[in-house]
Order: sequence, then C-alpha cells, then structure tokens
Amino acid sequence: MRKPLAPGAIHGFSRFGRSTSGQQAFTPANSNTRISAPGAMQRPVAAALAAAKAPQAPSTMVNLGLNSDRSRGMMVERLRKQGIVDDRVLAAMLAVPRHLFVDQGLASRAYEDAALPIGFGQTISQPWVVARMISAVLHERSPARVLEVGAGCGYQAAVLAHVAREVFAVERIRGLYDMAREHLKALKLNNRVRLSFGDGTLGVSSAAPFDAIVVAAAGLEIPRGLLEQLAIGARLIAPEGGVSQRLVLIERTGKASWRREELEQVRFVPLRSGIQA
Repeated sequence: MRKPLAPGAIHGFSRFGRSTSGQQAFTPANSNTRISAPGAMQRPVAAALAAAKAPQAPSTMVNLGLNSDRSRGMMVERLRKQGIVDDRVLAAMLAVPRHLFVDQGLASRAYEDAALPIGFGQTISQPWVVARMISAVLHERSPARVLEVGAGCGYQAAVLAHVAREVFAVERIRGLYDMAREHLKALKLNNRVRLSFGDGTLGVSSAAPFDAIVVAAAGLEIPRGLLEQLAIGARLIAPEGGVSQRLVLIERTGKASWRREELEQVRFVPLRSGIQA
C-alpha cells in the first residue's frame, strides 16, 4: 500500500479515528450503505445501527417480477425521489439487472434500497449509494476513463460501463474477481470493463490518468497513489473513516493540489491492501 497523504496535504476536515473493523460477517456495521437519508439531519451511528437491526416489513419486490423493467423502474423512481437527478445515472441503473449480481436466495430483495451480502464478508452496495457516488463524479462532467476500486460482484462496474467509455475495475479477493468476471461476461460487458485481480489501493498506473475514480471501501485516508492517478479537474469519491465514515469527494485542482468536500455519513466495508487468493 502506498503511503497516504500527510496531514494537511488536502484542504478540508481532519481525518477520522482508527478502524475497528475486520469482521467477516455481514452486519449493519459492514454493509456499504448510508447511515441516514440524504438531506436529513445525521443521526448518531449507534441509533442508525439499532434501526437497521429492527424487524423489516416483508418485501413487495417478490410480486413484481424480478426480470421485468417494472422492478428496476420502481427502484429508479425511488432514487429520483431521494435526490438522484442525473438522467445518465438513472438510465444506467435502469439498464443493469441488479438481481443477476446477488445470490438467487436474495434475488427477491435485489431492488430494495439495501446492501446485500455477496460472500467473503463483502456486500453489493445499496442502490442509492451506487447512484450517489457515480452522480457526484459525473456532475457537470462526462468522464471517458473511470477507475473503480473494489469491484466486488461487478454491479457498480456494470453501471459505470453505461456512463463511461472505458472502465477499469480492480478486485483484491479472488473469489469475487471470478464472480464479477462471470457476471460481466454474461451481460456482454467484459469488453467494456477491464477487470483485474490485484491491490486496488495501488490503482492502475498504466492506464492513468483517470477522469473519475470510485472507491467502494473505506480507509482511514485516501491512498496517495489513487489521488495521483486523477487527471487535473477529475474527481475521486470514496468513503473515509473508521467507526465514523463519510463519503469524501476530492477534485484534483493542480499537479500537487486537491480540493476536498465531505458528504453523507455512510458505513462501508474496510479498504485493504494486498490480495486475498
């Protein structure tokens, strides 16, 4: 893992505390999701996690026909009401069949606004999180070359393939890399997404610079190597923190300068270096 930026290298808020994660089971605290609704007052993390553990109403998605446009259409309309207004992102979310990226036993929940387990202690991100992160890096831009760190089962890479000409995706867990490769191949997206097995914290220097970078796991700091692979004027979005996490949007403003903005409070799986065979 490359050395992270020294304190003060990016203008903005201070860094968060040390991560206590490392658990492999799927829990509300390890789930690639937001903590509170966009635009709402942020709730304490403990309260949010308690709410996430509360019994949920039965899903209505079962009766909508998982393979129909109606299920995804309802998801997209919900995203629009939640503040996702970029038509490019909404069209991409409508085009990608999320139920194909989860275990068959969870397919009935595929279009709910929830993160779902995909094995190896990882999750497929909540639809709102996917749409929010992509919308943020696309705002007033049309990135041609995008890097995704943490491909997981391949869902977010598939969505990105509908809004960018070239997508480079990296996954460090071999089992998930194989899963993502099969999913992308089944949807005939394997020629549009250049998927690689490796350490995502290092990025893909041979393909840099990137017009946008999307990181799907939370580190205590954004790796310096990823920031240096941004084109000037390009944006990176990533969750950052340990116990408390927020989405962080970083724009490269010069050869050695970046501008930083903190967004919604979230909870993601931890960003790790190295590979897991």
